[in-house]
Amino acid sequence: MKVHILDDWFDTLRGLPCFEKLTGHEVTVWTDHEPDPVALARRVAEAEVLVLFRERTKIGADLVSRLPALKLISQRSVYPHIDVPACTAQGVLVSSNMSAGAPSYAAAELTLALMLGTYRQIPQQAATLKAGKWQFGVGRTLRGRTLGLYGYGKIAGAVAGYAKALGMKVQWWGSESGRARALADGETVADSREAFFATSDVVSVHVRLNAQTKGMITAADLAVMGPRALFINTSRSGLVETGALESAIVAGRPGHAAVDVFDTEPLTDVTNVLLTHPNVLATPHIGFVTEDEFDFQFSDIFDQINAYADGAPIHMINPDVWKG
Repeated sequence: MKVHILDDWFDTLRGLPCFEKLTGHEVTVWTDHEPDPVALARRVAEAEVLVLFRERTKIGADLVSRLPALKLISQRSVYPHIDVPACTAQGVLVSSNMSAGAPSYAAAELTLALMLGTYRQIPQQAATLKAGKWQFGVGRTLRGRTLGLYGYGKIAGAVAGYAKALGMKVQWWGSESGRARALADGETVADSREAFFATSDVVSVHVRLNAQTKGMITAADLAVMGPRALFINTSRSGLVETGALESAIVAGRPGHAAVDVFDTEPLTDVTNVLLTHPNVLATPHIGFVTEDEFDFQFSDIFDQINAYADGAPIHMINPDVWKG
């Protein structure tokens, strides 16, 4: 099949073991980002399969309607960036493993790194040293502090393990069913939503973005956090009410933020408060960007292509398209 891989910005996949699974297919790798659907349709006009890097490219009717050869979109995890009805109307199958297995340890590790980076002022200390000066200020330790994890899932569970190894106390909040599972597992659940935000030294959100969770972290939630508290989001920007974090960080509650996700990606507006504020540690959506995580995820994505080519597609999101 003619397979086009979009947005492999550092041309990483060809060097990973999983790429061998595409042997026998005609593969084109695009290492830049083309946001315009008309221009993108021209470059991938012959594609029978599109491989996506998460939400880097939006797939809508304006694109798929211009791709008569397209048969399959193969990706992994949630798909808010894909217009599934439009794909169905064009007879394009969407295959996406919803990752019911191991957590993204890469995302969990980045969450830990952002905690440590903020508390120990690592970016500022390194910049100060490179500027020919000695020490930026006095940091804080994580041991003994309270980490609040919003969302009782696999990634949050990995973060909790790291935090406990550092001597942090962990408390939870989330959906009613998530809180019930946490209690059943012997974990600590805050007395209330307000208490969760007010008593956590660090709050980190780990929830999938969908219609029900969009904007679930509100300005009121952030406003009760302490002036030295840290809010971390390595999940999805849309989980936070639009503009709420920007306003909260300016108001000083919470006093610090560390974010890996943004409303607009790639974010190139260097005047955005999340890039300019001295109490924000921002990274360019690298939570899943490791060679190990890519190999793990794209192994599934390439398996979906081979399954389709063999006449037995898997992880179908719109199975009515498949005619066998």
